[in-house]
Amino acid sequence: MSVEFTLITGRTRAQGDGLHQGRNSEAYRRATHLVEMNGEDMSDLGVDEGDVVSVSTLAGQVAVPVKKGDLPRGMLFMPMGPAANLLVGGETESTGMPSYKGQIAEVKAL
Repeated sequence: MSVEFTLITGRTRAQGDGLHQGRNSEAYRRATHLVEMNGEDMSDLGVDEGDVVSVSTLAGQVAVPVKKGDLPRGMLFMPMGPAANLLVGGETESTGMPSYKGQIAEVKAL
């Protein structure tokens, strides 16, 4: 079963701290290779914190661990980084910047 969500991305303190340790560091990978989701949505999908889920958009797909976040139902958050970049895509609508907010994403338990 897959469920449709709205994906937003952004900077986090852990992502920034990991970036200062280097893009190839374990701290950066841990900080950026995850998706946060509302706890009730996690229950609906039958996943627990730490389980790996597939997140896909029109731009791409990633498999990442899920973390319970303080988000409204139907919303996903991913820290900016390599995993989120695969989901955002390159369309800029003539602004020079892709849309990091409001991507439609499907999530499926693995």
